[in-house]
Amino acid sequence: MRKIYIFDTTLRDGEQSPGVNLNMQEKLEIALQLERLGVDRIEAGFPAASPGDLAGVNAVARAIKNASVIGLARSREQDIDAVREALKGAQDPCLHLFLASSPIHRKYKLKMSKEQMLETADKAIRYAKKYFDKIEFSPEDAGRTELDFLCEVTAMAIRAGATVVNIPDTVGYLNPSEFGNIFKVLKENVQDIEKIQLSAHCHDDLGMATANALAAVLNGADQIEGTINGIGERAGNTSLEEVAMALETRQDFFQAKTSLVLGEIARTSRLVSKLTGMVVPGNKAIVGANAFAHESGIHQDGMLKEKTTYEIMSPEMIGLKESTLVLGKHSGRHAFREKLIDIGYELSDEQVNTAFSKFKDLADKKKEVSDEDIRALIEEKLIETPEVFALDNLQLSYGNQSVPTATIRVTTLDGGAVEEAAVGNGSVDAIYKAIDKVTKEEVELEDYSIKSVTQGKDALGEVHVLMRQGDYSVQGRGVSTDILEASARAYIDAINRLIEKRKTPARTRNSRDNVTLI
Repeated sequence: MRKIYIFDTTLRDGEQSPGVNLNMQEKLEIALQLERLGVDRIEAGFPAASPGDLAGVNAVARAIKNASVIGLARSREQDIDAVREALKGAQDPCLHLFLASSPIHRKYKLKMSKEQMLETADKAIRYAKKYFDKIEFSPEDAGRTELDFLCEVTAMAIRAGATVVNIPDTVGYLNPSEFGNIFKVLKENVQDIEKIQLSAHCHDDLGMATANALAAVLNGADQIEGTINGIGERAGNTSLEEVAMALETRQDFFQAKTSLVLGEIARTSRLVSKLTGMVVPGNKAIVGANAFAHESGIHQDGMLKEKTTYEIMSPEMIGLKESTLVLGKHSGRHAFREKLIDIGYELSDEQVNTAFSKFKDLADKKKEVSDEDIRALIEEKLIETPEVFALDNLQLSYGNQSVPTATIRVTTLDGGAVEEAAVGNGSVDAIYKAIDKVTKEEVELEDYSIKSVTQGKDALGEVHVLMRQGDYSVQGRGVSTDILEASARAYIDAINRLIEKRKTPARTRNSRDNVTLI
């Protein structure tokens, strides 16, 4: 299986995304995660751009031990010297030189002839060879460069001492057949091409960056350059996670693969998104929130029977725990029944049908129905909860200079009454500790929320609580014009529901354990 090297430019081209500005610590954090991901080469920045960028590249160079660290430079001696300074202390330093080669760049940007461009690049590579064993050369905008001239440029770079020649589709202009053909032509026509690695660097202006990168692989490219989440200039770069998973999933077709630790993909994606502030779209391939989510009833039914009906790779491969079957208006009865079992309800067919009808009504009003919505629907509409405990009296002592104290008296099913007191960090905390003592239940409060049911100063307050005890999770609801009383009623309501739920243990899950529905 042929190895494809991964050149990550998240810290350089990715940082050029509008609005992204990583400080040294953030660059270092991303670089260390890229090392855990197993990328072969990390382009840490453009040292000549600013003293801060030089320092950031140097910090990465000193920290990374298991990947080559690369600095970008124009074909100028002062840029090359800046990279030399930045890569001091690097275990495996590499210089990335570039100079534009396309007619439009030569005419309008460089104001150079073909001969001048070749001479400038040759001089820069030879100067750099004094200091670097590894040099990558990129003819910028290679995708719009005349093929015969691109062959000349590549041959020059090989003679001058480059170890990698990168072919950038700088403006995302080419289609896969055109881009793949460039590599085919270079392989067939450039002398000593076997002495170097050919690399592909694609942009996504027309949405073909990943397709073009894979076309390059099919035509002999040894290295793919890109970024995590596909961030970068304008519409971004090739998404490295897409290339890696395409090669992994379709080894039969590409006969090539990367050395990435695939289980680190999701974590790396989340880190880059967090530190750059660039949100990953829900429908983004591989790492989008919906990449392993299913809402259609037909799809959910297939997934519950055999995952490979609708998933060509597993979420576990990229470091996620499980697929998600999203309950919404398109969901079917099969997925809904499985969800009920998953959250602990064993209902009759008649009850399931009734609940499913109410679920459909709710799903028409909400884009996504949560576990808590389902619990509320079942417990409020279908399950009568006996009041094992009922609030009889609540007394509170509170002042900003004193410790809140709550005294609770409840009545029980047998008509008796129990009273306890407790102190807490606040009034609600004191109330809940007193209820724990009076009911002798040990629970974990997972969520507490309060909202106004009506308007005005005397509005009703509605409190919702979510509590857990081991594998059991229940909700409680309480309403009163006094929010502290409403808080007590909600907590006692949840306790009653918990006691009732324990009487009917959930059915043990079968082979669908790793399918979670949310």
